[in-house]
Amino acid sequence: MPNLPVPDFYEPRKVGELYLERAARVADAAEAYAKQHRIAPATNDKFKVCAFGIDMQVGFCTPGASLFVPGAVEDTQRALGWIYSNLDKLSGLAFSMDTHRMFQIFHPAWWIDAQGNHPAPLTPIFHEEVRAGKWTPIAHPRESLEYVKKLESTGKYVLTVWPYHTLLGGLSHPLVPALFEAALFHAAARKHQTHFETKGTQAMTENYSVLSPEVTELGGQVVGSFNTSFFKMLMDYDRVYVFGEAKSHCVLSTLQDLRDHIQKTDPGLVDKVWILEDAMSSVPAPPIDPLPAHLDFPRIAEKAIEDFKRAGMHVVKTTDPVQF
Repeated sequence: MPNLPVPDFYEPRKVGELYLERAARVADAAEAYAKQHRIAPATNDKFKVCAFGIDMQVGFCTPGASLFVPGAVEDTQRALGWIYSNLDKLSGLAFSMDTHRMFQIFHPAWWIDAQGNHPAPLTPIFHEEVRAGKWTPIAHPRESLEYVKKLESTGKYVLTVWPYHTLLGGLSHPLVPALFEAALFHAAARKHQTHFETKGTQAMTENYSVLSPEVTELGGQVVGSFNTSFFKMLMDYDRVYVFGEAKSHCVLSTLQDLRDHIQKTDPGLVDKVWILEDAMSSVPAPPIDPLPAHLDFPRIAEKAIEDFKRAGMHVVKTTDPVQF
């Protein structure tokens, strides 16, 4: 079956811009499009496919945002072209929403030095530095020290101070407008509600992965757990295409959690996971010489993709046909 055309209202050159969604226009266009191209409701699909976009929000994908990922505009353009051209094959869309507030353990406001200064963005904060008093948390000192120690012990990350980003209530939080319109278009054309999954609201832990926080318990208190319900929702599909930002962080961690949980529970499910590699980009490595291995984000991401391939996940491009 040939690919479908993109709708008339979609302008790829505006993907990097901010504007109010044109919900009524998009919904009307979707109804007409579905009729013209004989697109059936998603409930009729015998083989159910999910497009799962990770953190495709203004804060990561729009130039000028505090955590803009270079390449994200082009990633979003490719993802949008893929969604529109395969609209009749995509049963459902799901998007994670990174959701933060001012005082969280990875934001500058959480930490001060001996002079009362906050750390600059991309400052790594090590357990020994906190223990020695180089950095002091503004609240929960015992739990903060425990957090940094536990995070380092995982071998995945050290605590990185990030710029304020995707703040709840702010303009960096929503989906990129052009992508949100695609979600509206899909929902109206295929008669299927878009799923939004919030993550990152807990102040005392990071939530790179959509499925679980980096640390789940501090001071004997639970601060997060594996998102079983969302995992089940994804695995109820026959295939899940994964894309989003950033390849080196939230996408990587989510895919690691998917792989690890699948291997523990039902190894056969790994065949359902398809990675749209050309619809994701890595956070650039900071300009440090010599560059520590744990901050070489692009290298970390490329190694992880190879690991996912070996685990049985499929790595494809948006130009590859969706066949089943």
